[in-house]
Amino acid sequence: MTEVALDTATPHAPSVIRLLLEKLHVAFEEVAEHPELPAASRVQAILLDDEIGALLVLFPQSKLLDLNRLEELTGRKLKAVPLPRLKQMLDKHQLKALPAIPALTSSPCLYEGKLLEAEHLYIQSGEAGLLLKVRRDDFKRMLAKASAGTFGQPVRDIRPNLDRPDDDPKEITLAVQAFTARRIQKRLEETIEIPPLADTAQKIIKLRVDPNASIDDITGVVETDPALAAQVVSWAASPYYASPGKIRSVEDAIVRVLGFDLVINLALGLALGKTLSLPKDHPQQATPYWQQSIYTAAIIEGLTRAMPRAERPEAGLTYLAGLLHNFGYLLLAHVFPPHFSLICRHLEVNPHLCHTYVEQHLLGISREQIGAWLMKLWDMPEELSTALRFQHDPAYDGEYSAYPNLVCLATRLLRSRGIGSGPQEQIPDELLERLGITRDKAEEVVNKVLEAEALLRDLASQLNAPH
Repeated sequence: MTEVALDTATPHAPSVIRLLLEKLHVAFEEVAEHPELPAASRVQAILLDDEIGALLVLFPQSKLLDLNRLEELTGRKLKAVPLPRLKQMLDKHQLKALPAIPALTSSPCLYEGKLLEAEHLYIQSGEAGLLLKVRRDDFKRMLAKASAGTFGQPVRDIRPNLDRPDDDPKEITLAVQAFTARRIQKRLEETIEIPPLADTAQKIIKLRVDPNASIDDITGVVETDPALAAQVVSWAASPYYASPGKIRSVEDAIVRVLGFDLVINLALGLALGKTLSLPKDHPQQATPYWQQSIYTAAIIEGLTRAMPRAERPEAGLTYLAGLLHNFGYLLLAHVFPPHFSLICRHLEVNPHLCHTYVEQHLLGISREQIGAWLMKLWDMPEELSTALRFQHDPAYDGEYSAYPNLVCLATRLLRSRGIGSGPQEQIPDELLERLGITRDKAEEVVNKVLEAEALLRDLASQLNAPH
């Protein structure tokens, strides 16, 4: 177990928490948050509510909070308190995170009984990056008026399929049959009602693989789709690209600003993204779909350039992998509409877990599996389906490994800056070595992209509008 000693520059627990724990006669030690601290001893605090009122729920980070079990236990259909209300409560006490201290919220409290098996527990201090280590007996005293229950699913028992892509069609079929009424068809392509690829996307795919394709060809395709043409022109005119002079046409946008490679991959990403509509429901804390896509693509663009020239993968394809990395999310909403809301509610109450665990627990498959499967069905480049399928495996070193490795690195770098959802995860040295990028260089790329964050957000907002 690793505990990181605090240096003098590290912030201390907020005074309201220190005073409250002193009043409760609870001794504590300040410890810097670190991924290697045991998940079974780290207390996740979530404030839920329904029409009856609020309920503070405490459970170890080694478990997934199962809202269905909670409903069986309490007889209440609880969900995460809306973020603005939680923020208001935290702001009142000048806190940045919700500590697992029942006396703070004055709401009834329910805790997972297994918590008391740990000798020491780590609770949020209310200050980012800082935990409080308390002894079990002291923690028990804090729970004097709380009720115990069993409602968590051990994360170790949830086994996402991270490395057996050959099993994807079978697992997706089982999930579709279990969660939808479409049980009679035998072929997966018939079972899932996937909208056909738009004409524009089909034409762009043909151009992508045509070695003789010219700027005139891509201009012609983009101009036949008025919405896409407007998008490409406004993209080129964005201050993010700092183009010289006014952009007057699609050809102008391609020749003077964006270039053939970027436009063809951007146009394809947008055409595919628009094939499925953005879900109306989403987890409260989620970064909007297109914002997440564009940030990730921009980071990957910079990371690809930072790789040794001889080892660089195709830049346009890595950019496309960034744009489409979360495409499976749209597909889950499309294929499992009644269950998608349940996924969203579970993501809200399990911020300590990657979405893969929530989806595996509820559906038996992940967005990565179904997204990669669709890319193959649509005859997209193998590099792209590999990027989607293995993006959460930092150790992946199979064929086309640079593509999922770049997505993995980009999303983890963004998480470290509070963009995207799910827990912060370490970036292994081996991942950086495989890509030939130093840690400092990777951070430099993120800094540069995020300097233009307002401009990127503006680009993304053009796409986030419902369509």
